[in-house]
Amino acid sequence: MLSAGCYTLFHKELLRFWKVAFQTLAAPVLTALLYLLVFAHVLEGRLAQTHGVSYAAFLIPGLAMMSALQNAFANSSSSLIQSKVTGNLVFVLLSPLSALELFVAYTGAAVVRGVLVAGMVIGVGMLFAGIPLQEPAWAVGFAVLGAALMGVFGIVAGLIAEKFDGLAAFQNFVVMPLTFLAGVFYSVEDLPSLWRTLSHLNPFFYLVDGFRYGFLGASDVDPVFSLAMVSGCLLVVSALTLRFIERGTRLRH
Repeated sequence: MLSAGCYTLFHKELLRFWKVAFQTLAAPVLTALLYLLVFAHVLEGRLAQTHGVSYAAFLIPGLAMMSALQNAFANSSSSLIQSKVTGNLVFVLLSPLSALELFVAYTGAAVVRGVLVAGMVIGVGMLFAGIPLQEPAWAVGFAVLGAALMGVFGIVAGLIAEKFDGLAAFQNFVVMPLTFLAGVFYSVEDLPSLWRTLSHLNPFFYLVDGFRYGFLGASDVDPVFSLAMVSGCLLVVSALTLRFIERGTRLRH
């Protein structure tokens, strides 16, 4: 049973990004819209249909998932690093919250932000292309799992990094390359065999592919396999993160 303190911290994390919604919600949607305008409207006539839909309809779910992953990561990681730099993290640590409650509060807020951004990107994308919604439960499931996974990754990055520079390095050299190379802008099946094999080692690929399946009803790999891969990664990373929090790794010194 979670305590009132856990809900309070969760609410505080929600307010943290909601009070600057123009930066945390509107800006990612604008970025995704620019990607859509550049890639879809410039390349639309030069690319064949993928999974039986236009390139724009194929691209929008990928952009939505990419935005969800990046913003879920940013929410938990920036909150922790900001608290560490400003020195107010001590007040959270002094509260009678367990490691699990800290984990749930930070991850839960990251999920809310990630899913909100994904939904907004889909909504704006529908103004530019007709997007089918074949399997809504799969789409919602992968959106929540993806945001949760990146929220947990964000906690790890926030624990490891000592300053904003370290967090930026994690974002630029790990998160962004993995999301861009996860099949957001292309079907992995169109790649040469070597690159296709390497793409299948990228856990973000299964998130993008599974989320896209929810809309198109078609995917590069079996969505059940994608679900198993993503769930396994989330369980492993969550267990390690909980252990880090319990030990106070980079929190108490």
